[in-house]
Amino acid sequence: MNEGFQTHGSAAVTVMNRLEGWEANLVRNLRLWCDGPLGRSKVCNEYARAYGAPVAREKVQAFETLVRTITKHASRPLVRHEVGCSCVGSDECIYLNLIKTAAAGHLNDAALIATLLAGPAHAEAIALLAGQVGEGAKRVSYSHSVKKSTHVTNVTRLH
Repeated sequence: MNEGFQTHGSAAVTVMNRLEGWEANLVRNLRLWCDGPLGRSKVCNEYARAYGAPVAREKVQAFETLVRTITKHASRPLVRHEVGCSCVGSDECIYLNLIKTAAAGHLNDAALIATLLAGPAHAEAIALLAGQVGEGAKRVSYSHSVKKSTHVTNVTRLH
């Protein structure tokens, strides 16, 4: 019984190469952030390259506040995959859909999605933060797209 509880949220729902670039980067940044100080430093550096120091601090603070708020108010520990894993788990997909929906301006729907992660009491605040994070994440990813444009994009890596 206890084993099943610990795996809630880990089921692979999709794979990274099926996501848009900014979406995959957002999942990767969540994983890095949760890995600890080195991962957080990588996320901060990525935002700094995209925005410059003063704006990057604001964007990273919104990202950090979103992750902290969700994890603080979650009804169970959230599950994520390893940084380099090609799978995207169900908790990660909910997180991603929350941010995509909020960034598209559908805050009521985003608040409903937020209840899947953290319950209704903080859903509106989480949806507002998710909208900010989504806009910031898009620019971070697009700032790297020039570097990535020389890579072959229609190749599936299995392992």
